[in-house]
Amino acid sequence: MEDLTQEEWAEQLANDSNAVVLDVRTDAEVADGIIPNALHFDIYKGQEFINEIEDLDKSKNYYVYCRSGNRSGKACQIMEQLGFENAYNLEGGMLDWTGEVVDLE
Repeated sequence: MEDLTQEEWAEQLANDSNAVVLDVRTDAEVADGIIPNALHFDIYKGQEFINEIEDLDKSKNYYVYCRSGNRSGKACQIMEQLGFENAYNLEGGMLDWTGEVVDLE
């Protein structure tokens, strides 16, 4: 797992053709907006979250975020334990995000 600053995360993501963006916030938080093309798996769903993560392609590079960076850090650690080699945590999460956000509505 690697913690990346907002700038590092956005730049690396922009240049990564094997990237998957992963939002681990709650449904209520996601309702306020989501980074474009992100997959949403709520980390608070416990085993259901782990089951969803296990179904993902381990050869991809995962850019993980939450509201502040804490839950996404935990998600990256879980992903490492499940055999994912490339998980990048967005430091500061959505609180500090200045990039594009879309509404799911």
